[in-house]
Amino acid sequence: MIPVAERKSRFGAIKIFKTKKTGSLVYVQGDSFQSEADSNGISLVAYIHAMFGLLSQAGSKTVLMIGCGGGTLATMLTNAHCRLTVVDIDSHAFLLARRYFRFPPDIDCRVADGSEFLMSERGTFDAVALDAFMAGTIPDHLKSSAFFSLVRPRLNPGGVVLVNVHVENDLDDAADRMADEMAKVWTDVRILDREGSTHRNAILMAGGVQDLHKPALLMRPAMDCEQIEGELEAMVFRPRQA
Repeated sequence: MIPVAERKSRFGAIKIFKTKKTGSLVYVQGDSFQSEADSNGISLVAYIHAMFGLLSQAGSKTVLMIGCGGGTLATMLTNAHCRLTVVDIDSHAFLLARRYFRFPPDIDCRVADGSEFLMSERGTFDAVALDAFMAGTIPDHLKSSAFFSLVRPRLNPGGVVLVNVHVENDLDDAADRMADEMAKVWTDVRILDREGSTHRNAILMAGGVQDLHKPALLMRPAMDCEQIEGELEAMVFRPRQA
């Protein structure tokens, strides 16, 4: 990969790379991969397309995102005429997303911790999407029922909350433990997962999610469509593990 940019941050250096083979742009913070997109800012990562598809099914028009990275989900949702508020604790994320990932300038960007933002925010949204990692893991305070109790009042009636969770393998219960915390706040909690794969992303969802079905590829990037479609096809809803 070809280095394109680097920003020093107290949360870990952010580096932007361009791949030699396809010219896609990659966002890395510390040792953690966070985003990859084509030249139009459309994600090349399957779980982003899964979240986009679920939000499209839910009819979400106003979305609060906690966690930015390269901002690919926000860019895609804005292209689909959604109104976005994006919260990230690192201001560098917004600067780099705008410069390299086609992050739209009219997105409402807030530099804040997700919990602190929710404690002061009084607006409501059709959906809240959490995709926030620090040093490769979701901060503990964003995984608790206390955090989700802050999320719930910010949802419009019938609104949904989606969470991206990294899963190492089938023995990793990170998604199930977080789903249990969500179940303390919502009756309906579902897990969309790709069992049998290592280093994968599971999508947790709660709220008005009963009728959501497995998402398909709705916004096609300039490359890697077959790979993304294959990963989406492999994702299934599964019950929480005790």
